[in-house]
Amino acid sequence: MICVSVTYVVKPGHEAEALDIFNTMQQHTRTEPGNVLYIAHRSSSDPRHFFLYEQYVDQAAFQAHRTAEYFVQYITNRLMQMIESRVAEIGEPL
Repeated sequence: MICVSVTYVVKPGHEAEALDIFNTMQQHTRTEPGNVLYIAHRSSSDPRHFFLYEQYVDQAAFQAHRTAEYFVQYITNRLMQMIESRVAEIGEPL
C-alpha cells in the first residue's frame, strides 16, 4: 500500500477555488479502482491551509491517479498555479 500526505498553502484570494478543486478531486479519486482512501481537509484556523491524506493499493494505482485526465486538469493545470507552498510525503504502512 502507498500512503500519501500533502500539505498545501494557497495564495490569498484562491481559497474558494482550491476548496472546489479538492471537492471535485475527492469525487473523482474515490472512484479509482486502486484508491483505498482520499480525504481532503481544510484547516479550521487558516482557510488557506489544506491537507490531503491518500492511500492506494500499490505504486501502479498511485501513478494511474497522477496521470488521470482530471488530475492533470484540476491539480497540474489549476491548483499548482495557485499554491504558495506544498509539502508531500509518500510512505508505506508499518
